Amino acid sequence: MNTNLNDGYNLLFKWTCKGLKYFLLTLFGFAMAYVISKVFGSDTIVQMLLSPIVWEWLLRIAVLLLCFFALAIIYESTR
Repeated sequence: MNTNLNDGYNLLFKWTCKGLKYFLLTLFGFAMAYVISKVFGSDTIVQMLLSPIVWEWLLRIAVLLLCFFALAIIYESTR
């Protein structure tokens, strides 16, 4: 039976999912670097990871990804 329904998502949603994947992998990498540097006693890496500049950029990227998800959801619901 042929239908006109398209199961594919739009391009914005696919890009946002990829961005979220790499963002979460980055957070996981930061967590691993933090734990390993705490175990081996390297305070310089811990101070670098806990700096306000790093968290400010991570927060900006998270907000940007949430806005892209909202746009993709609104676009898909109007289609």
